[in-house]
Amino acid sequence: MTLTSYFTLFRPSSAPQQPGCLLLNEPARKRRISHKAIIASALAFVILGAPLTGFTQARANSASLPSASSLSGSYLSGRSALFSQDMLAASTYFSNALKQDPANFYLLDRAFVTTLANGEINEALPLANRILDEDKEHFLAQLITAANRINEGDYETGLNSSITQNVNPLSRLTFAIVTAWELAGQDKSKQAIEELTKITGPKWFELFVNYNAGLIAEYSGDARAAADFYKTAYEIDRGALRNAISYSRMLAASGRQKEALDIIAEYEKLIPDHPLLVSIRENIESGELLKPVAATPAEGLAEALYGLGVAISKDGEELSATYLQLAAFLSPQNDSAIIALASLFEQLGDNVRAIDYLSLVSDTSPMKREAEIQIALHYNVLGNLEGARSSLEKLVKSDPDDLEAIASLGNVLRGSSLFPEAESAYDKGINSLSKVQPNHWTLLYFRGITRERQNKWEGAEADFREALTLKPEQPMILNYLGYSLVDRGLKLDEALKMIERAVRLRPTDGYIVDSLGWVYYRLGRYEEAADVMERAVSLRPHDPIINDHLGDAYWQVGRKLEARYKWNQARDLEPEPEDLKRILDKIENGMTDAVPVGLASSGQDTN
Repeated sequence: MTLTSYFTLFRPSSAPQQPGCLLLNEPARKRRISHKAIIASALAFVILGAPLTGFTQARANSASLPSASSLSGSYLSGRSALFSQDMLAASTYFSNALKQDPANFYLLDRAFVTTLANGEINEALPLANRILDEDKEHFLAQLITAANRINEGDYETGLNSSITQNVNPLSRLTFAIVTAWELAGQDKSKQAIEELTKITGPKWFELFVNYNAGLIAEYSGDARAAADFYKTAYEIDRGALRNAISYSRMLAASGRQKEALDIIAEYEKLIPDHPLLVSIRENIESGELLKPVAATPAEGLAEALYGLGVAISKDGEELSATYLQLAAFLSPQNDSAIIALASLFEQLGDNVRAIDYLSLVSDTSPMKREAEIQIALHYNVLGNLEGARSSLEKLVKSDPDDLEAIASLGNVLRGSSLFPEAESAYDKGINSLSKVQPNHWTLLYFRGITRERQNKWEGAEADFREALTLKPEQPMILNYLGYSLVDRGLKLDEALKMIERAVRLRPTDGYIVDSLGWVYYRLGRYEEAADVMERAVSLRPHDPIINDHLGDAYWQVGRKLEARYKWNQARDLEPEPEDLKRILDKIENGMTDAVPVGLASSGQDTN
């Protein structure tokens, strides 16, 4: 299980991450993808109510940015930074341009929005006021000023009606929630809920309206009403962890502990040992009084903006960032918003800022260890193997039974081709299990890879086959095991069936499709190989080895000009050094006729 969002439209991944399941950029078979591929981390996981201090530490430093002294230079640099989603640089350059042309409303808008998205709330507020002098209906300018009023305890000023009736659905819902929390701050929670539940809009409104009505009811101390609203949100989307936790909390607060624990147990079947679920279950079982998510209107609005910010993240990083930054501003102890920001900056390719935000997760948070694991993985992405390794080894030492930390250590070592050390890490994880469960298949699969890469084939095959008994329809296992068997001239009929099955399960995965083409090639079925590899290249046009394989197939069917063209493409796609040497030789000298593996006189068992 890794840090992963459960509030993208309130829904987690359809296949929740399990211990060690860091599958992004994972090589589907040897020789095709470098084992130095970076292990990617997942999206942010929500955390309920853990204290946090020092939020401003997460802001990056603009001093290292190249200077742009002219107006046009600052403007163009800002446009370029915005195109590459570099919020810090965009904010810096647009602000510089605005200083040189202060009457330019476009520059004012761009400087404001990017400054807000970068988390510089105090700098964004005066820009928002300047915008409102010219455009009183500017959505984000109204939102930040309303959020600031609520943060300062001003619940009376309110929004004008022209803003609250905005035709944009997101704007209308956002301002309805802002108004509801202003009413709640005036001790008018009943009216707040009545006004909020009157709002009409797209079908997805129902989820957010009911969830936020539950927050307000919980804030006002009406546990039963909160449970009813959370129940409605939960029934709209039972797949969302956040809905399940909120509903179960209120059931427990209403004296319905058994119902609450039943919901938690249902979700624990999907995500075993998840720290948030473990924490809430233990709290309910102990009879501990559960604190409300929002103790103040500012914290309630922060929770709402966090949820909306994650939900709209696929529609644009800039807008999502503004919501999340406002959530963190309103409630610096809201670890969910902090982790979501870390995830967002990771998506934008800024791993340093992702680390900064993850470092702010509270020490008392159930998700603290997960955040520390993600920090180590970001070190790995940044090329700091020793930093990643040291951090993970420290986590494993502090808790030798933490499968997530153990598996992450193994994955980092395997990604750097340190196969003996990686195998040792996976050994430690597997040996700690009293019983191997289906969700442990990744430990066996990854250990199998490390063994196969060390030419320990007997142990590797045993691991792959055991993993396959746990997950019979897992295309990655089918592909790796099938390809490895073919590569060794073993059990060819079974191997081919495995890879064909993997392709049926994942027909748009260019790597797995290429595996099928390569098996046909090794079996001497060159025409079929070329046809399948053409499809693989169309799916993964920038992979050097897939292009190399297609060149090989073209050569064997007599299409030698096309073969050299594909090899030249493979060369230009920056293959690994050992692959580049082989590709250059083929460009220069062509190929000898291949000997199909099924006809090789190796004495190996091909049945």
